[in-house]
Amino acid sequence: MTTHGFTITAEGPFDFADSLRFVEDWPATSALPPSDGRTLRFAYCAESDWRPIGVSVTGAPGGVEVATTRAAGPGIRGEVARILSLDVDGAGFAKLGEADPVLGDLQRLRPGLRPVCFWSPWEAACWAVIVQRSSMLVASRIKQRIAERYGARVEVGGQPIAAFPPPVSLLDAGGLGLPAQKEEWVRGLARAALDGLLTTEHLRSLAPEEALAELRGLPGVGPFSAGLILIRGAGAPDAFPGDEPRLFAILREAYGLAEDAPPSAYRRLADSWRPYRSWASFLFRATAYGVMNDGEPRDRTPGDAS
Repeated sequence: MTTHGFTITAEGPFDFADSLRFVEDWPATSALPPSDGRTLRFAYCAESDWRPIGVSVTGAPGGVEVATTRAAGPGIRGEVARILSLDVDGAGFAKLGEADPVLGDLQRLRPGLRPVCFWSPWEAACWAVIVQRSSMLVASRIKQRIAERYGARVEVGGQPIAAFPPPVSLLDAGGLGLPAQKEEWVRGLARAALDGLLTTEHLRSLAPEEALAELRGLPGVGPFSAGLILIRGAGAPDAFPGDEPRLFAILREAYGLAEDAPPSAYRRLADSWRPYRSWASFLFRATAYGVMNDGEPRDRTPGDAS
């Protein structure tokens, strides 16, 4: 099979091996197990044209080497960079730890770990709906079945991977293995994606607070899911969830905040992490749990219950 290659250079500290370890323990999205222990292989429908593509990523000095199953223009190159948070200059992130000793301790523990994102905001949004009131394991199986039924199979590294289907494939889809309400939400998200509302370009063109508010207006999306889509879907580097009890509990313990500290106290704390609020939040959660538990939202607002 013909492959096409390119290189992505990291600006600032980056540890691809740690990113790979993160993906190995993250059931939210499909990737082949790294048979050689150093390659990330996955398939997805590119935002730029919604066509399936297979991707292999290996670490290289100062960045990564990427091979794709079809020619990769600027759009796909940008998407792969976003997935690994290599589309952001991270040189300033390490400096935050000099002013914040608590964050600095985590950075020394896991130097170069950057957020690993969903293959697209569309896929992140569907995961946010699928996993509500469900375990990570059950949700990952349902998501995989949807990919196998409605998605295309792409051979990557000699093995087939079912890419999660593009929005048009789920517009009228039934039998997703989800409750009727969730299936209706997925169809609504498909319409929003085709209207351009669930793209990286659109979401990152807005101020974070504006993007979060817009996302909360989509079917089945509440505060937790909105943050997941913006931060781990679109890869926005400087957003902070407004109300995420799991993250707040980690920060409360790390910084000795009062048990009844209001959300505004956490927002003030996060203000010192600008312009990397998303990265710092990711690091706290990844370090506290080994893997970010993106399947267990705790807010119980309509359309975003756990």
